Amino acid sequence: MIEIDWAEEAGRLRASAAGEADWNAAVAASLVRDGDQVVADVGCGGGGMAKALAEALPAGTTVVAIDADPEVLEQARQHTAGLVRCELASMDAGAEPLRQAIAAPADLVWASASVHHAADQQAAIDALASLLAPGGRLALAEGGLPARHLPWDLGIGEPGLELRLDLAQDEWFKVMRESLPGSVPMPYGWTEALSRAGLTDVTTRSVLTETPAPLPTGRLDELVNQFRARIERMTGTGAGHAHGHGHGHGHGPVVTGDEEWLEPADLEVWRQLLDPEGQYYLGRRRDLAVLSVRSVHLGHAAR
Repeated sequence: MIEIDWAEEAGRLRASAAGEADWNAAVAASLVRDGDQVVADVGCGGGGMAKALAEALPAGTTVVAIDADPEVLEQARQHTAGLVRCELASMDAGAEPLRQAIAAPADLVWASASVHHAADQQAAIDALASLLAPGGRLALAEGGLPARHLPWDLGIGEPGLELRLDLAQDEWFKVMRESLPGSVPMPYGWTEALSRAGLTDVTTRSVLTETPAPLPTGRLDELVNQFRARIERMTGTGAGHAHGHGHGHGHGPVVTGDEEWLEPADLEVWRQLLDPEGQYYLGRRRDLAVLSVRSVHLGHAAR
């Protein structure tokens, strides 16, 4: 069983909001359009996209950042520094609390890596779609391709370490979904879910992000911390970790039971790779890179 403590993730989500500023700005610029008056980021995490949307829109546009956790929302409030209105509401409670938080039909609703935390993902998408003004857009950032950072052969352990971590993370995600009270399977893709919510002109655009090796020191440190957090997820230790199915809200897990996500030999390799005093510390390598492809699924409400 996996439970999620969002309060423990608040600081990491704030850091992610800052670290992904360029991606957020580029995507926000592609989503907004002339005439937008009300925009909402549901499941806003650290507020990165809410801030980017506010900066991409003219002064006077209402941008609302919504999250279900008070401590996460406080981090978003600090990060957005008065550019947006921050409201506490949960997607799990249906459309009405979200509607009250926004206080007007939305021209654009953004939800990044938050819908997959809803027990009934289709019901959550239906609720989000119901918040739209005529002709409004719902954009879901979910899925993409597993990011790549490490050489296949690290000179320690069996080659393909990052691939095995991705597989373990996928198994972890499956159990996380099954652990949600009242979990409902959604055996179809995001574009189909948007269509079932009554939206039209549904499409997907995937965005590639690449930072080649050698990474700048700050980016390298951030990447090492992301790997450390992912390993903490696999072992049920520590407070946080990097998100595995999209960016935005991560998972802050407490793992109970007998799950063993990684082989002991791989865990020992990760221990050495993440030890700043060790011979194989990732933070001293010059061959780590960032290559990720993230997908944004977009649907339009009828006019």
